[in-house]
Amino acid sequence: MSLDHLWAGWRSAYVASVVDPVVPPSGSGTGEPACVFCDLFASQASDDERYVVHEDPLAVVVLNAFPYASGHMLVMPRRHVGELGDLDAAESAAVWETARVAVAALGAAYAPDGVNLGANLGRAAGAGIPRHVHLHVLPRWIGDTNFMTAVAATRVLPEALSDSWAKLRAAWPR
Repeated sequence: MSLDHLWAGWRSAYVASVVDPVVPPSGSGTGEPACVFCDLFASQASDDERYVVHEDPLAVVVLNAFPYASGHMLVMPRRHVGELGDLDAAESAAVWETARVAVAALGAAYAPDGVNLGANLGRAAGAGIPRHVHLHVLPRWIGDTNFMTAVAATRVLPEALSDSWAKLRAAWPR
């Protein structure tokens, strides 16, 4: 099946005119918009309450609160960085090494047939939280798509986030 292209040159003016929605400022008094990840890192709650699977001085791994599949993790720098190119060399190395370990932990905990590893850089690319760069790490199985997503716009997850956290935390290399 080939893909047809429809020329619509008038759309470029529309696309250029769309602006990012305004994010309400945080309670910090800085006027900077709140960052759900930074707020999570600053929280005094326990790891199991925050769903933090792993953290070190440069990188943090948390469960995705709205997972596509059980075990869906987010790997990110601890420092608030919105662009991949703004990571320093140490942060970049830590994030990618942590992603490598996350894939291994996912394999040990879930034995998936494959893994999706990716980043949505910017709102136009699908980033739900575009101001703090992060990588998605999620397990995939042959035949894991079903009619519920296509017909009912609903994902069926077979376990609670707390169960996913416990499995991944136990599988994380010490």
